[in-house]
Amino acid sequence: MCISECQAQLLYEISGKGARQKSYLLATNRFVEMQFIDTIPNVFKCFSRCNRVLTEFAMQDYEALSALRQAALLPDSIKLSNFYSESEYQEIDNSLRINIGMGMDKLCRMKPSYLTELFRTELMKQWMQYDEKKSMESFFEAVAAEKDIPVTGLDNIGETMYMLFDREPFEWQCRELLKVVEYPENEVKQERAIQAMYRDGRLTDISYQVEGPNNNTSISYSDYQVYCRRNEQWVKRLQPYLSKGGVFITLNAIYLGGDKGLIAQLRTAGYRVRPVNRNTKIK
Repeated sequence: MCISECQAQLLYEISGKGARQKSYLLATNRFVEMQFIDTIPNVFKCFSRCNRVLTEFAMQDYEALSALRQAALLPDSIKLSNFYSESEYQEIDNSLRINIGMGMDKLCRMKPSYLTELFRTELMKQWMQYDEKKSMESFFEAVAAEKDIPVTGLDNIGETMYMLFDREPFEWQCRELLKVVEYPENEVKQERAIQAMYRDGRLTDISYQVEGPNNNTSISYSDYQVYCRRNEQWVKRLQPYLSKGGVFITLNAIYLGGDKGLIAQLRTAGYRVRPVNRNTKIK
């Protein structure tokens, strides 16, 4: 069975609306190793034509990273233990100690969204052999830094902190942390499914996987709605860069597919977005 060539793609060319030259959009996946990039036809050729890298958040900005770590802390007025029963809090503490090596005595000042991501990351290391040093996610940012090519984040520091730590109500965050601790297999199953879709270039299927009614993981329909609203802002912020052209955009595949994904919204805004490797068939 062939996957349609419009669907089975990871690298896109962006033109139109008077752009001086073409730009490119690459879908990435945090849990896929950087060697996978070698299997994407023409990706290095497209990168070589660009003079700027655009990404979600410029991770090379170490002052911003320090601010993010500070933002992960709870206000002094909030005690995480107040949002759980004694048995629930103990369950979270035990799971963190077993999987991360630290319990709530050291982590109780962190926001639940931070703890959820910390726990999920450890799950992926244990069950999916995830190695952040070998991840493809920030590969082109690192290459750009080595070549003195500007790297620009589409979100500012405040927006990044909101997306990481505050995009959902605090009570929801608390429930999601408990859910991840109680049903870690659901998180791994979800990421394995998304990774398989990613390797096949099925961006639309990834969006359906996340926003579907059967998704009970920590990244679900409510998160997808936030991503879609942010996509609208990103299209506006991309316009001056796309007008000049020559930009290489790297973003997580979870943001790109579907009716409200970034690709669809760019097309709605009048840009021509087409697969670079549109003659490639994936069986």
